[in-house]
Amino acid sequence: MDSHSDDELAKLARDYLDDQAGRHPDAATELGDHRFDGHLAALSAEALASERQALDRWSAAVGALDTATLAPEHQVDAAMLANDVARRIFELDELREHTWNPLLANPGRAIYQLLARDFAPLPSRLASVTGRLAEAPAALATARQLLGPMPKVHLETAIAQFAGTITLVTEVIDAALRDAPGCEADIGRVRPAALEALSGHGSWLSARLDEAAMDGGFADPRIGADRFARKLSLTLNTQANADAILARAHADLDRVSEEIAGLAAEIAGTRGPSGRGSGPGQPPADGDPVVRQVLDRLAADAPDDRNILALGRAALAAQTAFVRENRLITLFNDPVEVIEMPEIDRGVAVAYCDSPGPLETAPTPTFIAISPAPAGWPPPRVASFYREYNRHMMHNLMVHEAMPGHYVQLQHSRRFTGSATAIRASLRSGSFVEGWAVYAEQVMAEKGYPGEGDPRAVRVQQLKMQLRMIINAILDARVHGHGMTETEAMALMTGRGYQEEGEAAGKWRRAQLTSAQLSTYYVGYTEVNDLAGELRAASPGQPDQAIHDRMLAHGSPPVGLLRPLTGT
Repeated sequence: MDSHSDDELAKLARDYLDDQAGRHPDAATELGDHRFDGHLAALSAEALASERQALDRWSAAVGALDTATLAPEHQVDAAMLANDVARRIFELDELREHTWNPLLANPGRAIYQLLARDFAPLPSRLASVTGRLAEAPAALATARQLLGPMPKVHLETAIAQFAGTITLVTEVIDAALRDAPGCEADIGRVRPAALEALSGHGSWLSARLDEAAMDGGFADPRIGADRFARKLSLTLNTQANADAILARAHADLDRVSEEIAGLAAEIAGTRGPSGRGSGPGQPPADGDPVVRQVLDRLAADAPDDRNILALGRAALAAQTAFVRENRLITLFNDPVEVIEMPEIDRGVAVAYCDSPGPLETAPTPTFIAISPAPAGWPPPRVASFYREYNRHMMHNLMVHEAMPGHYVQLQHSRRFTGSATAIRASLRSGSFVEGWAVYAEQVMAEKGYPGEGDPRAVRVQQLKMQLRMIINAILDARVHGHGMTETEAMALMTGRGYQEEGEAAGKWRRAQLTSAQLSTYYVGYTEVNDLAGELRAASPGQPDQAIHDRMLAHGSPPVGLLRPLTGT
């Protein structure tokens, strides 16, 4: 190992991350880097051209590194840095989302990040809010110059989320000002223009929606097979074969379908614990009737808007006790809160884990955000929503988002100190993060976590979630690369996946709104699960806690780069 090479990488990583933070202040704030909190990203044609030229320089600098002489941890960092540079080049050259995705221009998340956590005194954070509000009109005007034809689903979602941002800029900021009245004058100086710009931009988007509906001018949300394959490899940070992943997903769909059929038959009393369910073979396209019967029974245990957050909090407490009692993984006492999902984030997922930025130094909590049924939904759709996210499913969801899923894994990740760079924290792998959370669901179910009292009910929901995860990967690939239609997608989700109509409709929207992201759950899970099996085989009898701590001891790199660090 050459310490000079390690020093060279450390400087290169620091310079690259500094450059990216300055160009993308909202991303820097999310990471916990607050040097640029008073600014929004500059996404003009000139700014994008400047970043593209800089990326060529970063690519050359990374390529010139003598990676063979780096310490093992730094070899991982170098690979992650090279992949991130390549990803940004691909996004600017090939995807060009700034020309067709109106969601990118919404400043709501950038403003909300400053209000959600007490990383600094409220007056200081409101000063940064003032800066971002002041820049919003020009940023939105620039977005309108760059945006051409847009997909219908992106336009509809953007219109709804911009309405949420207006609520944020009025009601949420008003609430903050009641605690810091000395900031009213500064906010008052810039807020009217920001609100006028937000409202005007929303009206502009609505007009584009109406015009495209009349003349058929919507862009296609599908990115195409070649771009999907390339984006998938960059998202996963591995030489991914999209067709091979799709083939494995179809095989796993059959395997898990048979497993859930067997367990449902046991619960329904149509076979003994050691027998089979409906037997091997191709499952029916509309799903196994016994599985559907059992799931329907569990779906009747539905929460509602009044108690969904209380259920999430109770599940988190029960899961923490179970994990500690069974010594599944080392736990820390970092603060965590279950909150109602902000309006600006609704419309994509029902829950998420919003952890403190990995570079954050202030002691701020992790938020587990849960979305009640969105306002304005008709009663049948609300009923369908809560049948899907019934009490048993909510226990499994909280395992994924919190205990011992994202909340716990990211606590371990924050404590990684084995590298001289911030690459591992700043560029953490989504496939590893999501893969661990899905693996955590499996571990808890297999260990007999009881949920509402019957471990089999949790296990059935966990297997249903596995079916959903597998189908998500199939949707991702087939929508963007194989022309899958809405009818085909809905039939797969509501049939083989046993999903409620409303859940399936939401996932169809998400499959169009995103690309490659839905695959991270499935691919990440298969990689994490395979790694856990390899570690257990190499160290027979080693306790779960030791195995899992070992897996989480190196931050959040892609599993392919993590494997040699664990000795496998």
